[in-house]
Amino acid sequence: MTVSRVINHPEKVTKELRDLVYAAMSELNYQPNFAAKALANNRTQIVKLFILERMDTVEPYYMNLLAGLADALDEKNYALQLMTKNSLDVGTCDGYVVTGMRNKDYGWLETVEKPIVLYGENQMGLDYVDTDNILGTRTSTNYAFACGYTTVVFVGINLPDSFAESREKGYTLAMAAHHAPPKVFQMDNRSHISDQVITKHFAEFPQNTCFVCASDRLAIGVERAVQHQGGQIPDDYGVIGFDGVFLDRIGSPQLTTIRQPVQKMGYETGRMVLHKIEENGAPQGHEVFVPTLVPRGTTRPPQEGQPK
Repeated sequence: MTVSRVINHPEKVTKELRDLVYAAMSELNYQPNFAAKALANNRTQIVKLFILERMDTVEPYYMNLLAGLADALDEKNYALQLMTKNSLDVGTCDGYVVTGMRNKDYGWLETVEKPIVLYGENQMGLDYVDTDNILGTRTSTNYAFACGYTTVVFVGINLPDSFAESREKGYTLAMAAHHAPPKVFQMDNRSHISDQVITKHFAEFPQNTCFVCASDRLAIGVERAVQHQGGQIPDDYGVIGFDGVFLDRIGSPQLTTIRQPVQKMGYETGRMVLHKIEENGAPQGHEVFVPTLVPRGTTRPPQEGQPK
């Protein structure tokens, strides 16, 4: 019974006893039967991940998220299952991580009885992990002015989603602080769409314009459009992305971007859902990570005397 208690409920025994049991297990090369442990605790040792957005627009991003999430689950001997909304009722699990939620998707969450953690901010009071989206675009907009650009345009993602709204809000707050009029374009999160939009409206953008983009994917299209129209980057035009996961490094020049610590965020999401499972669904609140500016070749260096 003592060994079983140390393995299944280590928090209920003293450190000295834990150390003795662990030492004996190591000497005997004893491997706990986690399937039996799961059965005894009425658990499946499975967490399901639902990705509710189109993978072809975010695939490099999700590789980092999955790596962090899997690391956290593996530490507690949990398996990760990747699911779609249509497979919600297939198989059993102990909890869910849901990402790519749109405002229209929240209704079906009420039918889910297992613990849920969202990857992505929300306004429904649900537990979540995300980056500070407002701070991110506020930082990139301020940086554009610090680099001496006099016109700053926002290229946003046309989605009814909290993160998209927050990224636009960060831009508008920064523009207000600089007493500058906002100029916003909204579109699908696809580089060929941002290329088309910027090409169509290029005559509206004077030299010394910087484009603050809600994703690196959009920024790639903006960069391509400016170059095709004969604009010089970064001397005449600047481009700043958001995410900092692979796509920021494929352009020429490489993108200045706002980087999210996606793998760390995935790990924290896994840790949070496991805590929620252990605490029988008790609310966990939210964890917000600070994004960082990564200056590269699509912006000029900051200029002395410019406001930040």
